[in-house]
Amino acid sequence: MLKEPYRPKINLPKSTTEKIADIIGIAALLFAVIFIALNWTTLPAQVPMHFNGVGEIDRWGSKYEILILPIIGIALFFMLQILEKKPHLHNYPARLNESNVEQFYKASKKVLNYTKNICCLIFAYITYEIVIIAQQKKLLLDSSTLIVLLVLLFSIIIFGIVKMMKIK
Repeated sequence: MLKEPYRPKINLPKSTTEKIADIIGIAALLFAVIFIALNWTTLPAQVPMHFNGVGEIDRWGSKYEILILPIIGIALFFMLQILEKKPHLHNYPARLNESNVEQFYKASKKVLNYTKNICCLIFAYITYEIVIIAQQKKLLLDSSTLIVLLVLLFSIIIFGIVKMMKIK
Protein backbone atom coordinates (compact mmCIF):
# COMPACT_ATOMS: atom_id res chain seq x y z
CA MET A 1 0.00 0.00 0.00
CA LEU A 2 1.31 3.46 -0.91
CA LYS A 3 1.86 5.85 1.96
CA GLU A 4 0.06 9.20 1.66
CA PRO A 5 2.51 12.12 1.30
CA TYR A 6 2.80 14.66 4.11
CA ARG A 7 0.40 17.47 3.16
CA PRO A 8 -1.04 19.42 6.11
CA LYS A 9 -3.62 22.10 5.42
CA ILE A 10 -2.19 25.45 6.50
CA ASN A 11 -3.89 28.80 6.10
CA LEU A 12 -1.24 31.18 4.75
CA PRO A 13 -2.35 34.77 4.18
CA LYS A 14 -1.29 36.52 1.00
CA SER A 15 1.81 38.65 1.21
CA THR A 16 1.68 42.33 0.26
CA THR A 17 3.43 41.60 -3.05
CA GLU A 18 0.89 38.88 -3.85
CA LYS A 19 -1.97 41.30 -3.13
CA ILE A 20 -0.38 43.92 -5.37
CA ALA A 21 0.13 41.32 -8.12
CA ASP A 22 -3.58 40.38 -7.85
CA ILE A 23 -4.59 44.03 -8.19
CA ILE A 24 -2.42 44.36 -11.30
CA GLY A 25 -3.82 41.13 -12.79
CA ILE A 26 -7.44 42.12 -12.14
CA ALA A 27 -6.79 45.62 -13.48
CA ALA A 28 -5.30 44.14 -16.66
CA LEU A 29 -8.36 41.95 -17.24
CA LEU A 30 -10.72 44.85 -16.54
CA PHE A 31 -8.73 47.00 -18.95
CA ALA A 32 -9.10 44.33 -21.67
CA VAL A 33 -12.87 44.08 -21.20
CA ILE A 34 -13.36 47.85 -21.06
CA PHE A 35 -11.03 48.42 -24.02
CA ILE A 36 -13.02 45.97 -26.15
CA ALA A 37 -16.31 47.56 -25.07
CA LEU A 38 -15.10 51.09 -25.85
CA ASN A 39 -13.78 50.07 -29.27
CA TRP A 40 -16.45 47.53 -30.26
CA THR A 41 -18.30 49.76 -32.72
CA THR A 42 -15.10 50.74 -34.55
CA LEU A 43 -13.83 47.18 -34.92
CA PRO A 44 -14.11 45.71 -38.41
CA ALA A 45 -16.10 42.51 -38.89
CA GLN A 46 -12.84 40.54 -39.30
CA VAL A 47 -9.97 40.97 -36.82
CA PRO A 48 -6.56 39.29 -36.64
CA MET A 49 -6.72 36.25 -34.38
CA HIS A 50 -3.38 34.53 -34.85
CA PHE A 51 0.16 35.64 -35.63
CA ASN A 52 3.18 33.69 -36.84
CA GLY A 53 6.62 33.73 -35.23
CA VAL A 54 7.61 37.08 -36.74
CA GLY A 55 4.34 38.78 -35.78
CA GLU A 56 2.56 38.60 -39.15
CA ILE A 57 -1.15 37.85 -39.20
CA ASP A 58 -1.83 34.29 -40.33
CA ARG A 59 -5.50 33.96 -39.36
CA TRP A 60 -8.44 36.36 -39.31
CA GLY A 61 -11.66 35.78 -37.41
CA SER A 62 -14.94 37.38 -36.43
CA LYS A 63 -14.67 40.31 -34.06
CA TYR A 64 -16.70 38.22 -31.58
CA GLU A 65 -13.70 35.90 -31.27
CA ILE A 66 -11.78 38.66 -29.52
CA LEU A 67 -14.08 38.11 -26.52
CA ILE A 68 -12.46 34.71 -26.00
CA LEU A 69 -9.21 36.27 -24.74
CA PRO A 70 -10.61 38.08 -21.68
CA ILE A 71 -12.96 35.16 -20.97
CA ILE A 72 -10.02 32.74 -20.89
CA GLY A 73 -8.03 35.22 -18.77
CA ILE A 74 -10.86 35.59 -16.25
CA ALA A 75 -11.45 31.83 -16.07
CA LEU A 76 -7.73 31.20 -15.64
CA PHE A 77 -7.54 33.84 -12.90
CA PHE A 78 -10.35 32.25 -10.88
CA MET A 79 -9.15 28.66 -11.34
CA LEU A 80 -5.59 29.53 -10.30
CA GLN A 81 -6.94 31.66 -7.43
CA ILE A 82 -8.69 28.58 -6.03
CA LEU A 83 -5.59 26.44 -6.50
CA GLU A 84 -3.44 29.14 -4.88
CA LYS A 85 -5.57 28.87 -1.72
CA LYS A 86 -4.89 25.12 -1.53
CA PRO A 87 -1.10 24.76 -1.46
CA HIS A 88 -1.44 21.27 0.03
CA LEU A 89 -2.62 20.12 -3.42
CA HIS A 90 0.50 21.37 -5.22
CA ASN A 91 3.31 19.04 -6.22
CA TYR A 92 6.34 18.90 -3.88
CA PRO A 93 9.47 16.79 -3.57
CA ALA A 94 9.56 13.86 -1.16
CA ARG A 95 11.66 15.88 1.31
CA LEU A 96 8.59 17.93 2.34
CA ASN A 97 8.19 17.58 6.12
CA GLU A 98 7.00 19.40 9.25
CA SER A 99 10.07 21.63 9.41
CA ASN A 100 9.91 22.92 5.82
CA VAL A 101 6.25 22.67 4.83
CA GLU A 102 5.56 26.38 5.36
CA GLN A 103 8.54 27.38 3.21
CA PHE A 104 7.43 25.08 0.39
CA TYR A 105 3.81 26.27 0.57
CA LYS A 106 4.80 29.96 0.55
CA ALA A 107 7.18 29.51 -2.37
CA SER A 108 4.64 27.50 -4.36
CA LYS A 109 1.84 30.00 -3.67
CA LYS A 110 4.04 32.92 -4.71
CA VAL A 111 5.04 31.29 -8.02
CA LEU A 112 1.42 30.42 -8.76
CA ASN A 113 0.26 33.95 -7.86
CA TYR A 114 2.82 35.68 -10.06
CA THR A 115 2.25 33.22 -12.91
CA LYS A 116 -1.51 33.82 -12.73
CA ASN A 117 -1.15 37.57 -12.83
CA ILE A 118 1.46 37.66 -15.59
CA CYS A 119 -0.88 35.48 -17.67
CA CYS A 120 -3.58 38.12 -17.08
CA LEU A 121 -1.17 40.79 -18.34
CA ILE A 122 -0.37 38.68 -21.41
CA PHE A 123 -4.06 38.18 -22.26
CA ALA A 124 -4.75 41.91 -21.79
CA TYR A 125 -1.75 42.88 -23.92
CA ILE A 126 -2.72 40.53 -26.76
CA THR A 127 -6.30 41.85 -26.64
CA TYR A 128 -5.03 45.43 -26.82
CA GLU A 129 -2.72 44.66 -29.75
CA ILE A 130 -5.44 42.85 -31.70
CA VAL A 131 -7.84 45.79 -31.34
CA ILE A 132 -5.18 48.32 -32.34
CA ILE A 133 -4.01 46.23 -35.32
CA ALA A 134 -7.61 45.67 -36.48
CA GLN A 135 -8.44 49.39 -36.30
CA GLN A 136 -5.23 50.66 -37.88
CA LYS A 137 -5.00 47.88 -40.45
CA LYS A 138 -1.41 47.18 -39.40
CA LEU A 139 -0.12 43.81 -40.47
CA LEU A 140 2.46 43.22 -37.77
CA LEU A 141 2.29 42.47 -34.04
CA ASP A 142 4.82 44.35 -31.92
CA SER A 143 6.17 41.27 -30.21
CA SER A 144 8.82 42.95 -28.05
CA THR A 145 6.42 43.58 -25.14
CA LEU A 146 5.05 40.07 -25.40
CA ILE A 147 8.57 38.65 -25.37
CA VAL A 148 9.37 40.65 -22.22
CA LEU A 149 6.21 39.33 -20.52
CA LEU A 150 7.01 35.74 -21.52
CA VAL A 151 10.60 36.05 -20.31
CA LEU A 152 9.27 37.43 -17.02
CA LEU A 153 6.81 34.53 -16.75
CA PHE A 154 9.45 31.86 -17.32
CA SER A 155 11.94 33.67 -15.08
CA ILE A 156 9.47 33.58 -12.21
CA ILE A 157 8.83 29.89 -12.72
CA ILE A 158 12.55 29.10 -12.87
CA PHE A 159 13.25 31.32 -9.85
CA GLY A 160 10.50 29.49 -7.90
CA ILE A 161 11.91 26.07 -8.81
CA VAL A 162 15.43 27.12 -7.80
CA LYS A 163 14.11 28.56 -4.53
CA MET A 164 12.32 25.31 -3.73
CA MET A 165 15.45 23.29 -4.59
CA LYS A 166 17.31 25.23 -1.89
CA ILE A 167 14.79 24.35 0.82
CA LYS A 168 16.25 21.70 3.13
